[in-house]
Amino acid sequence: MSYFLDSTANLHSDWRQLLENVYQGRSLYPFRSGQNITMYPHEIWVVCRGIVQLSTLHPSGDEVSLGLVGPAIPFGLPLTLLDPYQAIALSDVDLMRFTMLEVESSPQLLQGIFRHLSLRLQRTEAMLALVSHRRVEDRLRQLLLLLKDEVGQPVALGTKLSVRLTHQHLANAIGSTRVTVTRALGSLQSEGMIKIDRDRHILLMKNFTRT
Repeated sequence: MSYFLDSTANLHSDWRQLLENVYQGRSLYPFRSGQNITMYPHEIWVVCRGIVQLSTLHPSGDEVSLGLVGPAIPFGLPLTLLDPYQAIALSDVDLMRFTMLEVESSPQLLQGIFRHLSLRLQRTEAMLALVSHRRVEDRLRQLLLLLKDEVGQPVALGTKLSVRLTHQHLANAIGSTRVTVTRALGSLQSEGMIKIDRDRHILLMKNFTRT
């Protein structure tokens, strides 16, 4: 796991360096936390800073989370077959926008997009694997561990999730209800596995485990 994380960090660093060198002076598009991100059929967004949540809607109107997109990862309508397909800033974000023509005309850009789409595929499969856990508590633990790798920041007590996630965000991600997730989070707090800080961020304590 350590080698994988180190390799991923190096990949992100190389990709950001490429974007800075080749596309310096290009405009960044800022979005505030909670703001919907408009997407277009022939354009791709790349996250430069912050976290974006992707989702779709069932015919019933229920929202289904498709995962979180962090720095260096691309997303956009050309990369999905889902309709509707929605993106919302979970934190303040800066995005860079490319047309498909730009991507197809640049071997470096095309290679970077492909490599980071591979990472998105791996993370999507990990999210799908959560469904195999019958107990909501087990699904929630697995999700928190995934988020630890995605958006975790080391702190004295353990790891803080840098994005403030509501109980509804977590429920959508694991196919449960807000009430059930609230109860499961309460159990984890009672066990001393997690804490909620004054800014409503989740802290995973050093003794946090899968089971």
